[in-house]
Amino acid sequence: MKKLLTILPLTLLCFSSCTKTASKTEIKQPNIIWISAEDLSPIMACYGDSTVSTPNLDRLAKEGIVYNHAYTTAGVCSPARNAIITGMYQISTGGHNMRTMGNTYPEQTGLPKSYSSVPPPSVRCFPEYLRKEGYFTGNFHKTDYQFEAPATVWDEIGKERTSYTWPTDKPFFTVFNYTTTHESQLWKRADHEKRADPAKVKLPPYYPDTETARNVVARQYSNMSELDDEIGQLLASLESQNLLENTIIFFWGDHGDGIPFYKREVYKRGLHIPLIIRMPDGENAGTYNDDFISAIDFGPTVLSLAGIPTPKNMHGQAFLGEYKAKKNRDYIFGARDRLDSEYDRVRTVLDKKYQYVRNFYPERPLYMNVAYRKQIPLMVELLEMKDKGQLNKDQMFWFQPTKAPEELYDLEADPYQLNNLINDPSLVAKRKELTEAMDNWLASIEDYGAIPEKELVAKWWNGKDHPPLTEEAKVEIIGEKATISCPTEGASIGYKFKSNTTWNVYNDKAIELKGDSLMVLTHRIGYEPSIKTISLKK
Repeated sequence: MKKLLTILPLTLLCFSSCTKTASKTEIKQPNIIWISAEDLSPIMACYGDSTVSTPNLDRLAKEGIVYNHAYTTAGVCSPARNAIITGMYQISTGGHNMRTMGNTYPEQTGLPKSYSSVPPPSVRCFPEYLRKEGYFTGNFHKTDYQFEAPATVWDEIGKERTSYTWPTDKPFFTVFNYTTTHESQLWKRADHEKRADPAKVKLPPYYPDTETARNVVARQYSNMSELDDEIGQLLASLESQNLLENTIIFFWGDHGDGIPFYKREVYKRGLHIPLIIRMPDGENAGTYNDDFISAIDFGPTVLSLAGIPTPKNMHGQAFLGEYKAKKNRDYIFGARDRLDSEYDRVRTVLDKKYQYVRNFYPERPLYMNVAYRKQIPLMVELLEMKDKGQLNKDQMFWFQPTKAPEELYDLEADPYQLNNLINDPSLVAKRKELTEAMDNWLASIEDYGAIPEKELVAKWWNGKDHPPLTEEAKVEIIGEKATISCPTEGASIGYKFKSNTTWNVYNDKAIELKGDSLMVLTHRIGYEPSIKTISLKK
């Protein structure tokens, strides 16, 4: 009978893997935890910013590896998370527009109100590979992948739990998605105690020095401090269960700060994210790493740490573990496309000193009129001051009526990226290098952003008003075993013998039959799933 462990933390989900203690060299399948923070730049002490105290992030940094050059592929949640879960650039999976599920603003876009993007058939959510190798996978609570993830991806998915019964015979990969620093909390937590002094926060040059600006920036720091408290509770709970000895912890942000002219941008401040990884037994504790890391590398790295090679379709590469890539990245690439009701198409490439930006719609404003962020008091104030002519040149940079077709910035000399050097004669060679790097990148992947969104959906849906249906499974029963296949290319396959249990991932091998019925799920990402029930009664 399977061993079970019941864990009762105050507000957290906790869980256990193997009951015996394993040393660094003995851990074949380590437990892995992701702590994901929304809308958060590297503004904590380990990155040189001590505006607020973050003792628990400080602890992770002291006991782990701090990555100085980690970047996401988009400055906004859904496209960035699409890239993370697939290990591929969102512009190559159809997940590039913000957003596809929930509300596409059909009155302005002419799109279905909600749709799942349809990536190429080779694409999987990477936790499915972990499940095939015996891992328990859990996600709490946000997904936001631009598609409905197949039920084969997660053993458990949902909001915070206060108790759990957990198998002790499996390693786990679990994601905690904290919304504490999300853009919305700039107004929803406005009445919370400020842990940062508004008078002492540093304002970027594109903000006027007003009480509103200082309060909003202080709120961002204060929310990060509240997040740090939550991380401390998680670490304490893990420690009380003796799980830190064989658990790898990742802490990362999905993109830059949620304050105006940070989130949704492809400038460095929109893409640069914190990344700290704590390895068991203090491996490389307290060190800093200067390699380029893209967020599409997170999934391949988790797989590598679990002893699983990187799938060939992935653009990401492992930077730790058994299948660590032999060559580090030379560049970081990012993109911006539709934001809510507003369309744009921007691509960017960075090296460690320069950033090149290509605007495919230079006739459109740099500022995108996203209604959601107008709930931030500072956004309201900026627009009012703009209309009254009260902003200076740097503060008006965001509101220029058109964009240059190309931009080039010296990130060291001009960290706020206000001086476009694209026509600087001394940088002709650098401009050529980065434009060629971008051209080569775009040529190596299929950029769905070049296809109008309505045409893309029509293509995926075969000209109909609904997505395709994944074909039912084909099940061959021989004696007490069965093999399963699906005619739909790229479909994930799951099975179970009781309706109220978790779907097992089919591993391309014959399964032992038991019980009175076999239920089989088939689901290609972006298609509607199918379920087939077969009676096993003799």
